[in-house]
Amino acid sequence: MRIHIAIGLITALAFIPTVAAKGNAHHWQTSPHHLSALIGTTYTEDYGNAFTLGIDYEYRVSEFLGLGFVAEYAFEDVDAYTYLLVADLHITNHFIAQIGPGVEFHGSHKMEVARLGFLYEFEMSGITVSPQLHYDYHRNHESAVVAGLAIGMSF
Repeated sequence: MRIHIAIGLITALAFIPTVAAKGNAHHWQTSPHHLSALIGTTYTEDYGNAFTLGIDYEYRVSEFLGLGFVAEYAFEDVDAYTYLLVADLHITNHFIAQIGPGVEFHGSHKMEVARLGFLYEFEMSGITVSPQLHYDYHRNHESAVVAGLAIGMSF
């Protein structure tokens, strides 16, 4: 599984020169909505890596701030659903910090979670590609690291 994620991230990074030359084609005021799908891995100390799928929606409020939600499912032994309300802080046109509270369902257990993450978003032909790295803190429970690649679009 790590090999698949590494290949995906390397492929995305190969497009950096092309995407960086074009810049962001959309403007947040004319297309404030952004929807993306994540494919990645969730790592916990007890369970190791688990294949992860997710969806992320953002509504851009300003040049700096976007508000939205994240829903993810970590398969295999982790077997957890995570739902978050997030603020996306657009530090630059491409570099974004994501922070927010949420809830995670792991089997019959429900626990609070807080996320701090970073992503670097490229846009080409109206499609965004963003390698991402997130830390999910669970008080009194094992925390997790989520790494992956998201592909999305603004509208």
